[in-house]
Amino acid sequence: MKENLKAFGSIINMRQIFIGLALLLLGTLVYLIDRSPDQTYFVHKSFVNISLHNTLPNLFGFIGYSLPSFIHVFSFILITAGVFHCRKRGCLIICTYWLLVDSAFELGQKFNLGSSKIIPDWFAGIPFLENTKNYFVHGTFDFNDLIAIAIGSIIAYFVFLISMEIRISEK
Repeated sequence: MKENLKAFGSIINMRQIFIGLALLLLGTLVYLIDRSPDQTYFVHKSFVNISLHNTLPNLFGFIGYSLPSFIHVFSFILITAGVFHCRKRGCLIICTYWLLVDSAFELGQKFNLGSSKIIPDWFAGIPFLENTKNYFVHGTFDFNDLIAIAIGSIIAYFVFLISMEIRISEK
């Protein structure tokens, strides 16, 4: 069993995955503390009241508006790169992919009528996808989010390089 786990660890980069997951957890705090529960799908749809909004003081302040955009792209780049155990070129492709995906979702909020028209009606019956149309129709475009997405992509690449070098030097 230990050999299997050791072999698995050599296929993926657990450090990159852990960093990505840890930051996603931090991003969750933005939604639990700083955002009203009716503005957040997973808080609004939870079976118990998990919101700390108006219970704790605003933790993230002004940065909390765009921090989720930064965290999402940063985390998913590192998680994806860690799972695929890629090198520099592969990570550049992953960075570009997530930069484009997150930017497309942000721009989809700016051009919300066109975006909502391409969402298939059958999404309405699938958990998590059921809110896709509302995301575009009621979401708010923010240019600062696009900046946060770009910065998150760049910093994720540098963190990838650092964690890749640590991985190589540990061998």
